[in-house]
Amino acid sequence: MAMSVFTRLAQPGHFMRWSGAALPALWGVAATLLGVGLYLSWFVAPPDYQQGETVRIMFIHVPAAWLGVFFYATMAVSAVGTLVWRHPLADVAQRAAAPIGAAFTLVCLVTGSLWGKPMWGTYWVWDARLTSMLVLLLIYAGLLALWRTIEDPARAARAVAILTLVGAVNLPIIKFSVNWWSTLHQPASILRMGGPTIHPTMLYPLLTMIAAFSVLGIALHLQGMRTELLRRRVRTLTILEAERLDAAPLPAPQAA
Repeated sequence: MAMSVFTRLAQPGHFMRWSGAALPALWGVAATLLGVGLYLSWFVAPPDYQQGETVRIMFIHVPAAWLGVFFYATMAVSAVGTLVWRHPLADVAQRAAAPIGAAFTLVCLVTGSLWGKPMWGTYWVWDARLTSMLVLLLIYAGLLALWRTIEDPARAARAVAILTLVGAVNLPIIKFSVNWWSTLHQPASILRMGGPTIHPTMLYPLLTMIAAFSVLGIALHLQGMRTELLRRRVRTLTILEAERLDAAPLPAPQAA
């Protein structure tokens, strides 16, 4: 029963209706959470006893990193939907997620570099976590370029889906790089067996910012999917109109 409801909601026509109704609420929730999160991050959370005020970069860096990985995982699931089930929205979801995930990954790398300068004395080191996130950004860029290279949408969808699944091997490397290699990054401090190691005065603002970025990312993704569906409709109508004009008989020449 639940699967049939999900399948019906995932049809393009139903998706356009319910996503259009849900987006205003999502934008409102995202704006509220972002406002609260920024207030807690900048005016309530105390400076770190070692890092001082620079620790506040964490409230942007960590949510951006989470969403960079999350949207690639979303693309990997969508790639399976394209290759296995050929779902009509799978490629749409994947294509809409790519630029959003790339943008959050870039924000993660930029804020990480700004955070690294006062902490490590340099903007960049070939740390395992940093390098794997850079590889993620390059994969995003490659997928976006591949979509533009192949003109046939069906061929492009299959090629991108295959490359996306190949690139998904980087996700566990990003997650466990701090455990597998000696890195400058600290181990997991939120999702761990013994519970978070961050003090509540910093943990709650961080969780609020993660929630704000997540809702914002979902809203951007739904809006991107709607835009992609409309773009494809316009493309289809343009092709049909061109075919109609080609098939139309030429007007008879008028007598002089």
